[in-house]
Amino acid sequence: MADFQNPQQEPGGDKRILLAFLVIALVLIPLMRKFAPQAPTSPSPTSSAPAQSTSPPPLAASTPPIVRSPGITRQAASETETVIENDLYRITFTNRGAQVKSWILKKFDNDAQNGPLDLVNPAAAQKYGYPLSLFTYDESLRYRLSDALYVASTEGQISAPAQITFEYSDQDLTVRKTFGFDHTYLVKVETSGAYKGAEISVLPMWPSGFGDQVTPASYTLSLIDYHNDASTDHTALVFPSFTTRLAIKSISGGKTVDGPFEWAGPVDQYFAAVFIPDDPTNAAMVTLRNSIPVPQKPDSKETVNVEVLGAAVGSLRGPTAERVYVGPKELAVLEAIRVPAIKTDNPDLRSVVDFGWWGLIARPLFLWLKWTYNHIVPNWGWAIVLQTLIISVALLPLRIYQIHSMYKMQRVAPQIKAIQEKYKKYSMTDPRKAKMNEEVAALYKQEGANPAGGCLPMLIQFPFLIAYYRMLGVALDLRHAHWLWIHDLSVRDPYLVLPIFMVLTMLITQKMTPQAGMDPAQQKMMTWMMPLMMGVIFYNLAAGLNLYYAESNLIMIAQQALMNRTKAGREMRELMEKRARKKEK
Repeated sequence: MADFQNPQQEPGGDKRILLAFLVIALVLIPLMRKFAPQAPTSPSPTSSAPAQSTSPPPLAASTPPIVRSPGITRQAASETETVIENDLYRITFTNRGAQVKSWILKKFDNDAQNGPLDLVNPAAAQKYGYPLSLFTYDESLRYRLSDALYVASTEGQISAPAQITFEYSDQDLTVRKTFGFDHTYLVKVETSGAYKGAEISVLPMWPSGFGDQVTPASYTLSLIDYHNDASTDHTALVFPSFTTRLAIKSISGGKTVDGPFEWAGPVDQYFAAVFIPDDPTNAAMVTLRNSIPVPQKPDSKETVNVEVLGAAVGSLRGPTAERVYVGPKELAVLEAIRVPAIKTDNPDLRSVVDFGWWGLIARPLFLWLKWTYNHIVPNWGWAIVLQTLIISVALLPLRIYQIHSMYKMQRVAPQIKAIQEKYKKYSMTDPRKAKMNEEVAALYKQEGANPAGGCLPMLIQFPFLIAYYRMLGVALDLRHAHWLWIHDLSVRDPYLVLPIFMVLTMLITQKMTPQAGMDPAQQKMMTWMMPLMMGVIFYNLAAGLNLYYAESNLIMIAQQALMNRTKAGREMRELMEKRARKKEK
């Protein structure tokens, strides 16, 4: 199939943006070092769901599988529906397969059509199975389970808290499914079965993606996550995380992943359907992967095949008892859901939200941004503006330090060059080269110059840039958030105003930044290459992210204008002019 990569939040996208920044750094650092030659070395609409999210009440019937005598049947005469509703969702069960036909989240809108979001993917579910249908390794038995007419304990419309039991029995197959509901996004699930008198495992599954997947690119955001804090095999770059994220390319349909794990299930950019086994040590997950054709573009007759992910989670050693969280990847809600931790890791669902490699910075940034929205300015766009202003002001001492370091390096540049000329006749392996390094180090110490001083502040800012990129990429709160002409801060600026503005402000910043000692050709390349490269990277990213960078550049212009008027700035400018006149002669 064709690869439709979403540049904003494709799995691994943070690694690509990190790579882009590192490439820029690798270009910048050698050129900045040219400013002052150094001694040669010796050989990246908010939910109003209630914060409390405790476990649903225990099911009244937590019993072993029903094993009926041959010949005794329990089947419904016709297909019926049961609707369960609370303030957060409306779930429609059909007794055909005792599965879910519709799972509407009342607090969230559908991107493709007006009205609340239905998390059931109709095209995929019709072909590969509906939510809370049952998985068995015997494919023919699986079809029997999903087509059977179960007897429902309750029909019609009911309100949570409530419990529903579905039972089915024929000559050789007996199945029971029980569901419990409360006022949260959690649903309690118990399943058991027997075939020809022998107990079988029937695993509840979410087999067919999500209803918010409406474009080919949105399917690339699918993952299957599972969390296991008993293992130390899964660690992030900056801080420990025991969540394993299986991207589409690494998933094969029908593969069994043995536990233990506290939770597991399919997720996409903003929503999740994760199962929380009551007994993590005996839990197992079967990964599901299938393909369906979807329109290549909205209202297009041309289609392209995309991959649909799902998972079945339960016990392979008898009845299954677990909870399933079906809802938004909203941090406050997920942190309130307790899970049976195997050891001492965070005993909740917070790691469903993937802040990536730089989560140690990204998560506090998000909490700060949300606090700003809740307490200062009730608009996510203006909250980003305010947060960016504070971050830029906080990083101002780094920029001041950077310009002073550049000035000191430029002041000693002629002396460094003279020392290099003095020893250039010796080869790199000649012991006398060490004398040159000693003289250069002594000169640096005497003048208080630091060769890395001009680059270090820029490198310190990279983790913040990447963390902000990741934070805005997973922030559900920015989904459908408005700001001025932008109708959704989580997607691309429809008029590309912010990306264009970002490129222009970078050009101005480059021209204003002193670049004494740099070759004119290199200076021209730096002035144009970096802004254009960043424009290519960011033109298709989220408008909220472009707002952050564009404003950062605008503030940087004001800061640079002020620094150019300082004593160090004036001296550097005079030094540039003096050396330019010498070159003309």
